[in-house]
Amino acid sequence: MPNAHYKGWLMTDDQHPVLQDSNGLYGDRKSLEPLMRSILASVPDAMIVINASGQILAFSAAAERLFGYTAKDIAGKNVSILMDDNHRTHHDQYIDNYLITGEKQIIGIGRIVEARLADGRVIPVELKIGEAEIDGERLFTGYIRDISEKQANALRLNEMQVELANFSRLSAVGTMASAMAHELNQPLTAVANYLEAARDLLNNADADTLAFVQEALDAAANQSIRAGQIVRRLRDYVSRGELDMRPVSLPELIEDAASLAKVGIEGQLARVIARVPDGFPRVLADRLQLRQVIVNLVRNAIEALSDTHNPQIWISAERNEDLAIITVEDNGPGFASGEDASPFDAFNSTKPGGMGLGLSICQTIMDAHGTVIQYAPSDKGGAAFKFTLRLDEGAQEDA
Repeated sequence: MPNAHYKGWLMTDDQHPVLQDSNGLYGDRKSLEPLMRSILASVPDAMIVINASGQILAFSAAAERLFGYTAKDIAGKNVSILMDDNHRTHHDQYIDNYLITGEKQIIGIGRIVEARLADGRVIPVELKIGEAEIDGERLFTGYIRDISEKQANALRLNEMQVELANFSRLSAVGTMASAMAHELNQPLTAVANYLEAARDLLNNADADTLAFVQEALDAAANQSIRAGQIVRRLRDYVSRGELDMRPVSLPELIEDAASLAKVGIEGQLARVIARVPDGFPRVLADRLQLRQVIVNLVRNAIEALSDTHNPQIWISAERNEDLAIITVEDNGPGFASGEDASPFDAFNSTKPGGMGLGLSICQTIMDAHGTVIQYAPSDKGGAAFKFTLRLDEGAQEDA
């Protein structure tokens, strides 16, 4: 077929799309329509073509079988009709964000999303999107594959792993709580006894009595220091586990962590944008623990963004000599607490029912990696958490 300057897709009277060039139809309709019908009828995965407004221009036979709509009935409608509620509201915003910023989140990459069928059922699908610009008009072609069975097996496996992790965590928390209660009981009881004795002695204060009061207060102070040492020792015990330090690919780990962070979240899901430059070197880290840090940060951000319009989370990486600087930030309300409070303080939570341990755990993990995690207000309006990791100096940059 010779080159032509195409204008876009044209829907024929019987809802079959053909290509249109700057002079009208390229070739005659009779020769093009069989070709297009053949493509739309034979492509194995569901294929959908939309314009920059999200309007459906083409709908393959496989798409008809998967979604339960006919091409005639769905032509011209917004593609959000095929999405679950979480993505439907923000789909047009996603397209606008891409057209404005040029940041690709799915195009050429692929993603697991949920699709809504004509009968109202929601199923997991693998979505891949291609893009073309024809005479200044943006067209997007989506290829959709049903992965219900595969996703169900993977989800069940993940649920079992989460259940096992939760059981182990609860068991460890119970053991630590019991040990802490036993260890702290003696010094705290001693502090209370010394302070009560000092209070009683002050009722008849003379020179000798004040000396006894001073001794009691000194003893109480020593016991309170001992209680603080017990808490620090327990924390050191928790963070002393050996790290499995290996080269880790940040793009892969971020993708895994972002998916895990969304498991079990009800309501609005934020758009997670990864900004890791092509060819970025691997970092040296314990993969499981680093993933847990990003999961905690992303999950916290998602929950904080529940009432935010167009919620977005950015995970970025930049290089500074032999270090990678990783930042997780959002456009939410940010951290609101007392001036002296730190978001990393244990049992300090701004969420109803929150235990306030997520960020404390992140800090402990980063401490074990020999670095620190820092909080600052984000210039995007929300919270920004930043930490550094050493680059894998002995490895080549990822292709």
